[in-house]
Order: sequence, then structure tokens, then C-alpha cells
Amino acid sequence: MSHAHNGPHPPTLDDDRLLRELGYEPELSRRMNGFGNFAISFSVISVLSGCMTLYGFGLATGGPAVMLWGWVVVGAMVLFVGAALAEVTSAYPTSGALFDMANRLGGPRWGWYTGWLNLLGLLGAIAGIDYGAALFTGAFANLQWGFQPTPGRTMLIYLGILLLHAVLNLFGVRLVTVLNSISVWWHLTGVAVIVGALVLVPSHHQSPHFMFTTFVNDTGWSHNWYVVLIGLLLAQYTFCGYDASAHLSEETTRAQVSAPRGIVHAIGWSWLAGFVLLAGLTYAIQDYAGTQATATGVPPAQIFLDALGSGGAKALLLIVIVAQLFCGNAEVAACSRMVFAFSRDGALPGSPVWRRVSGRTGTPVLAVWLAVGVAAVLALPALYSTVAYGAVTAINVIGITPAYAIPIYLRLRAGRRFQRGPWHLGRWSTVVGWVAVAWVGFVTVLFCLPQNRPEHHRITVASFNYAPAALAVVLVLAAIWWRVAGRRTYDAAQITGEAELAQYAEGIV
Repeated sequence: MSHAHNGPHPPTLDDDRLLRELGYEPELSRRMNGFGNFAISFSVISVLSGCMTLYGFGLATGGPAVMLWGWVVVGAMVLFVGAALAEVTSAYPTSGALFDMANRLGGPRWGWYTGWLNLLGLLGAIAGIDYGAALFTGAFANLQWGFQPTPGRTMLIYLGILLLHAVLNLFGVRLVTVLNSISVWWHLTGVAVIVGALVLVPSHHQSPHFMFTTFVNDTGWSHNWYVVLIGLLLAQYTFCGYDASAHLSEETTRAQVSAPRGIVHAIGWSWLAGFVLLAGLTYAIQDYAGTQATATGVPPAQIFLDALGSGGAKALLLIVIVAQLFCGNAEVAACSRMVFAFSRDGALPGSPVWRRVSGRTGTPVLAVWLAVGVAAVLALPALYSTVAYGAVTAINVIGITPAYAIPIYLRLRAGRRFQRGPWHLGRWSTVVGWVAVAWVGFVTVLFCLPQNRPEHHRITVASFNYAPAALAVVLVLAAIWWRVAGRRTYDAAQITGEAELAQYAEGIV
């Protein structure tokens, strides 16, 4: 990576002065350092949340071979996306992040649709992460007290977790930073403890041949290549949310360098830790079918039980649950900043309400409550359908992944007119950017495809893939809202030097 300066702003430019040059008055409290910025993206990616929650999905869609090789391939591709996004973040370190970048490089309508996709993805991420934490909490309670985690009880646990995260986020960015810094070490130590226990304690292990070559297809689809592609969802879902570093950039010192570094380092460390975790879990499987049909409802919990017994399983489950709580808390922070920034530019209904910042804590309080409130509603279908949790995770991926590619695409289209920040990719910028855009296009199509083959060729509530429906709904609503109010109320900041570029882009959208 080249870090040589090649842009209008010297690397040492005062953060708040740069923000004013970008058209925004500093309102949030700038108390996060570079490590804190890395920590929030690392916490949101959270291998102990994504890998664990979707491990059962991976057992059925391709099995060990697809999980492990898929993780390697997807992680490499996501590094391309993250590096290309980091370059644009260095030029425009604002809370709006993706939509603000799209707005500056492509004009208001690009920014508008990017913002709505990003917001849908972040809200889906809170729901997916915290509902996953509720499932694991139910599994722990089942082992400890014989608690039966019915959908209704799981929903109550989920609402309790959302409430906890709202309250923690109201104390200000300093507490969020401290919790995320603890979270990094909790995740890395947690992966080491879990894998260490699974390697050292059980007398029986799977062979490397089993781990890297065993293919399992329990989806009902007869084409194995299709199952391999669907199986990539585990890794792609986990590698989501690294835009958190960009969303918190107005609260980060030396943001032009700290935020892009935060994105790339978070992906790199997660790639390594996640592979070790998935390999450790798969190595310790005692009974494949029994793991899939576990009474706990959580296959990794069954692996812990079979390999370590009840006491060990409960200890490891606690490590995972705490990590998931850290992850959900970081996601609420990122999403609330997105709500704040989108409202600041007049894009949301009731924008003046959601953009208010507490004078005491420097936190957008009502934005926090809106984020958890919508996440609560998003997970309600889980009361009626076992596929609903998968639908929520798909909403996350389908919203947030295309939103990553739009600023990268617009930056490529701008060519030399794009003025780099101090962190950039040098001559690799174009190659990395096009690989990133192509990958995002591929996975966006992929995750709109049906995951389970409908019985008797009839689509039911259980077999329906909600992702394309969610994507269509958000784009239609965004289009309607643009016509009704957006054109008048959306007042995004513009850089004078890029006004012509924005005007040109508006003409072709």
C-alpha cells in the first residue's frame, strides 16, 4: 500500500478543519484513536458472531470443504473491496461514509440510493447479530437450566439485548471505544481458547482430508456447483460492517489515515482469526448428523458438548455470547452514526429529530433509539418462520454489499479528477477497484438466488429467499421518497472543486 501524499489535504491537516472544508460543522465528540477505529470494524466483523451463527448453514450448504476454502477465497476478495473503499474513505472521512462518498463523486441521486442501501444493511446487521446472540443465549440457558428456547422466548431475549446496546451507546463514544478495545482482545483470546480446547481435549478428531475435501449437500439442489456458491454466504455475511471505521471517522483523530487503516487491518485480522476458528470447530466434530440436528438449536454448541462435556461447552458458549454482545454494540454505534449523517443531510422522514446530538455526551441519542427500534421490527418474522433469521442476514448482505461498490465504481469513473487522501493504493488503485466492483456484483446476484429447493416445486414461507424482495422494497421506497420529498429536503454537502463532476453524473443517472 502506498501512503505517500497525493491530494489536496496534507496528512497533518487538522481533522475538524478538514471536516469544515468538506462542508460539515463538527458536532460529534472526537475521542477515538486509531486503535479504537480499527477495533470497531473488527468488533462488527466479529468472527465469533458470523462464523458461529451461520456454522449450521455451512454444514448443510457444502460442508467443511466449502466453509474452509470459501473462507479463504471470500476473505481475499473482501480485502480488495476493503482496500478500495479505504482509499475513498481517506479522501472523505465523514460519518455519512458510503453515501457521502457517492454524493461527492456522483451527485445527489447516487448518494441518495447508496445511503438507503447502506442504512438497510446496517439495520439488518443489528438484527442479525443480536438475534444470533439471543439464539446462543437460549442455547446456554438450555444447557444450564433446561430452558426451552421457543421463538417467543428467543424474541424476548433479543429485545433485552437491543435495549442493553441502546443504553450502552447513550453514554458516549468514549465508552464505545473502551468496549471495542476490550472486544478485540476478547475475540483474539476467545478464538485461541476455543480452538485450543477443541484441539487438546477430545481424543477423537477429524482428519485434514475430511476438513478440506468433504462436501455435503443438504439443500435439495442437485447441482453441486450451485451449492458451493450458496455456501459462500457464511463468509460473505461475516465479512460485513467494516464501513464502521468510516462511519466513526468524525469521532476519530487523524481520521484520513486512521479510518482507512482501520478498515484494512480489521479485514486482515478477521480473515486469519476466522479461518483458525472454522478449522478448529470442524476438526473437533464428533458426530456430523448429530451436530446438525442438535437440541440446542446451535450446532457449535453441540460440537462443544460432544468434545468437552457440559462444563466446557458452557464456558466456551459464554465466550461466544460476550463476543456477540460486543459485536452488536459496535454495530449499533455505526448504524446510529449513519442515521445521524443521513438525517443531517435531510434524507430521512423526521430528519431534524434524528440528527439531534446530546450536548453532554456528544452522541446522537434519538438516532440510537431509531436504529434499535427498526432492528426490533425487522426480526419479528422470526416468530413465525425458521428461515426468517436467514432472511435478516440476507437483508444485511444485500443492502450493505452493493453500497460498498458504488463509491468505488464512482471513484474509478472519476479517474484523475478524484483527489486522493494521504492513504491510497498508488498505481494499484484501478486494478484493485475493478476487482472489488466485479466481486460485489457477483455476490449481489448470488445472494438473490434461492437457498433451499422448494418441495414439490412450490415456494413456501420457509423456502422463500427474502433478500431480493428486501432489495426491491428499499429501492422502490427510496425512489418514491426521492420524488415525494428527497429532491427538496436532501441537502448533501458538496465540494466546490467537484461540482462539475456531480453535475455530469446527475445527467447520466
